[in-house]
Amino acid sequence: MAQVEKRGGLLRKSSASKKPLKEKVVLMYDEIFMTEDPSKCSPRFWEELFLMKVNLEYLEGKLESLDGEELMKIKDNINCLFQHCIQALGEEHPIRVVNALQTLCALIRGVHQKNKSTSGFDIINMLMGFDKAELCMKNLMESLDSLLCAEGSESLKSLCLKLLLCLVTVTDNISQNTILEYVMINSIFEAILQILSHPPSRREHGYDAVVLLALLVNYRKYEGMGLVIAQALSEYNRQYKDKEEEHQSGFFSALTNMVGSMFIADAHEKISVQTNEAILLALYEAVHLNRNFITVLAQSHPEMGLVTTPVSPAPTTPVTPLGTTPPSSDVISSVELPLDADVQTSNLLITFLKYSSIVMQDTKDEHRLHSGKLCLIILTCIAEDQYANAFLHDDNMNFRVNLHRMPMRHRKKAADKNLPCRPLVCAVLDLMVEFIVTHMMKEFPMDLYVRCIQVVHKLLCYQKKCRVRLHYTWRELWSALINLLKFLMSNETVLLAKHNIFTLALMIVNLFNMFITYGDTFLPTPSSYDELYYEIIRMHQSFDNLYSMVLRLSTNAGQWKEAASKVTHALVNIRAIINHFNPKIESYAAVNHISQLSEEQVLEVVRANYDTLTLKLQDGLDQYERYSEQHKEAAFFKELVRSISTNVRRNLAFHTLSQEVLLKEFSTIS
Repeated sequence: MAQVEKRGGLLRKSSASKKPLKEKVVLMYDEIFMTEDPSKCSPRFWEELFLMKVNLEYLEGKLESLDGEELMKIKDNINCLFQHCIQALGEEHPIRVVNALQTLCALIRGVHQKNKSTSGFDIINMLMGFDKAELCMKNLMESLDSLLCAEGSESLKSLCLKLLLCLVTVTDNISQNTILEYVMINSIFEAILQILSHPPSRREHGYDAVVLLALLVNYRKYEGMGLVIAQALSEYNRQYKDKEEEHQSGFFSALTNMVGSMFIADAHEKISVQTNEAILLALYEAVHLNRNFITVLAQSHPEMGLVTTPVSPAPTTPVTPLGTTPPSSDVISSVELPLDADVQTSNLLITFLKYSSIVMQDTKDEHRLHSGKLCLIILTCIAEDQYANAFLHDDNMNFRVNLHRMPMRHRKKAADKNLPCRPLVCAVLDLMVEFIVTHMMKEFPMDLYVRCIQVVHKLLCYQKKCRVRLHYTWRELWSALINLLKFLMSNETVLLAKHNIFTLALMIVNLFNMFITYGDTFLPTPSSYDELYYEIIRMHQSFDNLYSMVLRLSTNAGQWKEAASKVTHALVNIRAIINHFNPKIESYAAVNHISQLSEEQVLEVVRANYDTLTLKLQDGLDQYERYSEQHKEAAFFKELVRSISTNVRRNLAFHTLSQEVLLKEFSTIS
């Protein structure tokens, strides 16, 4: 007997003399692609269709093969198929529901290919027809809401979320996706939050649910739509605040744990790090839109990788770019583990700092550059927040944070066991110092440097305001800042061709002015203030060279005159310190016949001559402009969301819901 093999919807006999036979479902698809209503000749056509195993590949391929004119000829049948799919979602038989969901996914993805350059309106007309769109979407969203909230199959819920992701990513520019008007009107948020608040559902669907929220919140966010999500999260936070222990607090800890498991990766695996932009965006939206989320940064849980539990092997999935690969459900479920006194605790902020230290090592790749920028924007929001700062600077909350450091010839990798336990602000400052010293290169990331210095400045403003005396190795920061100034000066010509380096130079000089003017209120000891003066005096040549450069440009009638003049004026106190102490140090050396003074001898001269030093009071050093996304960052986020949306659509993991698994689950139809 001739063997039968299946290929692309065809049943092909091994005998070459026979024509290939098509599957019944493929024949039924072909009838839909005719201009006649398929149910005219076969009244039970639609009922039978949803009992057939869906052939996603054939249906999508058929839709993609038609040009726009051909597709319009069968629009009525496409509309009819879409409506019958929605009707089938209300069926009792789960196989019909599964097939209807998968058919809807194929329809949306296939029709999208014909509408790449247009808005969602054409897609609405092709799928539903304008006249029936409101009712169709109302029924669809109600059915999805019921399926997601029901005590039913997890596979079915997963497929519902895949369908929602298809709807959300149907256009590259999410704000042009008019289908989302119906999604917003017929709110699905309660169903998503219910999934995230229920541990078993969260383990299965948490990743897709969080990515869905991150995308939805970017739909016309400047028109207020994003407030819907913020209100939902605020309400959820209120309800769960006192219900559970910190490490079992519903959505927030779920995101904490999920983000943690997805952020931690090997520093050398750049591709795997790139997969997290969607989750990073979700974290940004949570921090930016809902400041109550800041409280979650402090919630403790066992550090990833230190607690071991027996787990079953998870199926492997191919690595896909930009936030389309969910983490292992085993890792996501680890939030339920109890805390152990012998286990190092972690929290979302620690996890995020570690992730940032990986991403920010290499900014040459565009995606990593965007991720690095988003990390610094998140840190900016955190550095402006009063509660976050209180937690960061809490001397009773100490953590050991092992940041990833870029391999460099002149330094050894610090051993993990030697890391001290310190307030978390020290890790933030370490991260900023690490960025400063490792990115002085030809392709100078000016924007990232500006954001980095801004984060440091905002932290100093909090310390000055609240008189927090942080025990930190400030010399590392001062040294990094001076080296950055030296780099700007030595590469003046190259950098000025692309950047206004005086903006950055002014910010650096004003950081030193902050320490000079207010350091006695927040530096840990009087000797720390002495060390600041020592560093300025020791590196006086760098400041002298900077003054010469900005003076030269400020006295010329060039484009940099005004910017350079600001730096000239900002250097007044630094130059006063240098000009006051240097002659006294030279005199001390001459009187004592010492060719080269030790640090302690220089400090002795400094301490003895503070009284005769005159400094000018500089205004506005402890003031800053608060972060605002609209206008300044709108273009960046629009492009970022477009990139994530495109990749989520391209890489929706339907292979993780193979029909064999679904059909096996629903093999019995009662």
